[in-house]
Amino acid sequence: MALRSLDNALPMSLERPKKVAKVAAPPPAAKSPAPSKLPRDVRTNNENTPPSAPRMEQSVEYVASEDLKPLSVPDTRMAVLLDELSSKDWTQVCEALNDLRRMALHHSSLLIPSLGNVTEVIVRAMKSPRSALCKTSIMASADIFHCFGHHLLFTTEKNSFGQLLLQLLLKASQDKRFVCDEAEKALEKMAASVSPLPLLKELQSYVRHANPRVRAKAAVAMSKCVSKMGIEVMKGFGLATLLRVAAELLSDRLPEAREAARSIIISVYREFSNDSNIKDNDESAASESWQNFCASNLPPIAAHSVAKIVSL
Repeated sequence: MALRSLDNALPMSLERPKKVAKVAAPPPAAKSPAPSKLPRDVRTNNENTPPSAPRMEQSVEYVASEDLKPLSVPDTRMAVLLDELSSKDWTQVCEALNDLRRMALHHSSLLIPSLGNVTEVIVRAMKSPRSALCKTSIMASADIFHCFGHHLLFTTEKNSFGQLLLQLLLKASQDKRFVCDEAEKALEKMAASVSPLPLLKELQSYVRHANPRVRAKAAVAMSKCVSKMGIEVMKGFGLATLLRVAAELLSDRLPEAREAARSIIISVYREFSNDSNIKDNDESAASESWQNFCASNLPPIAAHSVAKIVSL
């Protein structure tokens, strides 16, 4: 059998070429800036240089009043103290505030001429977002109250003292416990040291503050102030006014304010019942006189609530 010519053979099927995935070309490398244009910390932080140690937070020491020693040269220190209290370096302000406390506790006569400026500086420090500076300024205010309480309202502008009082009430109302506790201590020192009659007039507006916590703290300060007042001082402020303030606070949202209101009512009743006009009468006569007093100065429901406090 004759062989078929290869030229007449069927053509072989060609193999389809395989698709090759397209690979995007890498972008050109970014040109790195010259070392002289890099920030100092980036310039030094390369693979051959160990990373620098993390920056440590500066700490502030809180010194108790009894641990503050007298200054060796108070006159010289006083000459630069106000400038340091206005420094932009908060740690320097903290140190100056502690020296201010030393000045108040041991060299108070040097501080009296600058008391108004000092109050403004303390208020400014209390507004600082740095808790350490805020707490140190609150501690300074407590020492100022302790040393100059009885004439503080007469040696500073009324607005300065009002701002100081407002800041203390706000700090006592916040959630940072260590700041809040310090502010409450300062308010207690204020109530014990500042003349009660002018202080009551300052506190009166804050027991109607829109912030319920501020209202409560002002009510507590007012109750502590009233508790050490005699009948004549109460009359100077107004017994009926005190009674109306307490009656409003009895229905406050916060228990702290309501408890302060009860304390005010009890203090007023104590002095009212010991007043010379009714002290010789029996207990029933004093109770009747108290109820009549409440009824004549308060709405019926409020008068009943106030009268009931002292009968419990």
